[in-house]
Amino acid sequence: MTPRQHDILQAVVRHYADTAEPVGSLALSEAFGVSPATIRAEMATLERLGYIYQPHTSAGRVPTDKGYRYYVNSISPDQPKARTVQTIEKRVSSLKDQTDQAIKIAAETLSELTGNTAFATLSDSLYYYGLNQLFSQPEFVDQIRASMAARFLDAMQDWLFTSPFDEPIEVYIGRENPVVETSGLTTVISRFESPYSRNSYIGIVGPTRQSYGKVISLVDAVGRQLEEVLN
Repeated sequence: MTPRQHDILQAVVRHYADTAEPVGSLALSEAFGVSPATIRAEMATLERLGYIYQPHTSAGRVPTDKGYRYYVNSISPDQPKARTVQTIEKRVSSLKDQTDQAIKIAAETLSELTGNTAFATLSDSLYYYGLNQLFSQPEFVDQIRASMAARFLDAMQDWLFTSPFDEPIEVYIGRENPVVETSGLTTVISRFESPYSRNSYIGIVGPTRQSYGKVISLVDAVGRQLEEVLN
């Protein structure tokens, strides 16, 4: 991939995350200061390489799972704003003597900050918050995709409690998810140390269309705050 193709792919991912609309060559040509024909040629190459695709004839392009993976591997997570970190610390720390409630408020805060469904493990059970955040996304207006997403959520508990997660933060994009691979979902999972459970996780479930830098940093920040409070 050339440097310009790299930059175009980054722009497609960011634009699509913000608008949920396929990205056309005209919008990118203005941003890059080159002709729409040049952008179309570069996008055709990216499509041939499997990083983007055209969902409809004459429409712009959107990222594939491969494109999102390339993007995630090439970015550094955003630094959360100081006010956001303070909000997380204040909410979680206020319940440090009530473990279950601290974990629940952490998940609720994470859902509010990321606009996704958040989940957390509570001993041997799984807690969800913000399911409406997931099913109100335009990707899941389609009944079949919504059904696959629901199946994914049903299978999550067994997956979390039986799979080893080797990294502090794990990101599974679309078909990378080991359960219901065609669900069109992204899962970001933070493992945190806790004296109350061998399997302590918090994270989000949302469409593959994500502001990944922001979301990964927030999942990490909430996980680290929970670890500090509970230990």
